[in-house]
Amino acid sequence: MTMKLGIPSKGRLMEDTFAWFGARGITLSRSGSDREYAAEVAGLDGLQLVLMSAGEVPRDLAAGRIHLGVTGTDLVQEKLPIWQDNVAELAPMGFGFADLVLAVPDFWVDVRGLDDLDAVAASFRKSNGMRLRIATKYHRLVREYLARHGVADFQIIDSQGATEGVVKNLTAEVIADITSTGETLKANHLRVLDEEPILRSQATLFASRIANWDGLNGPLTQLLEALDLQRPDGLF
Repeated sequence: MTMKLGIPSKGRLMEDTFAWFGARGITLSRSGSDREYAAEVAGLDGLQLVLMSAGEVPRDLAAGRIHLGVTGTDLVQEKLPIWQDNVAELAPMGFGFADLVLAVPDFWVDVRGLDDLDAVAASFRKSNGMRLRIATKYHRLVREYLARHGVADFQIIDSQGATEGVVKNLTAEVIADITSTGETLKANHLRVLDEEPILRSQATLFASRIANWDGLNGPLTQLLEALDLQRPDGLF
């Protein structure tokens, strides 16, 4: 049986993942053209590389189709309701940093924190007969965060791309999105609330608690030794 490792199939995340493993003596590479999802591993026996989108990695870990996966902590915690029961965090990888934040229009000069947002949401509902709209693709994380802080008068508007533009287009009043520098938010006249981010995310190596690990103790032990990592409690 082969241990399967899923990683992002293109872009900076793939390149940084290759570099991270390479610095630890395990060479990952694509084989064939950029349009092919074929890959190779050198430096460790019994490991098969599977290329996929970063958003697919949490799903396949939770389904047990892959044993290990590299993706953002934001995607794991958003897509997997009780994520600790499905996956074990092996190692933050030190790249792919981004914060999930709430941002409001610049002209909301008196809205600086969550208490201000809560007051605006209540006033908005009273004045408009509808809940304040927050555009995001992170439905679970945003709902749980606002619930913990007592903000109730809002509705989630799904946005899978170009979220920064929805306020200008009058689709929503507030957004929650991932940002690395905040420059795109500023360019769209949006301001991050003066609060801790909903989530600080980075690329992370995860192990599936659902996958069949029978016969893979040897390859996993070799991998953990190569990466200088500890075996997670309860993995097997």
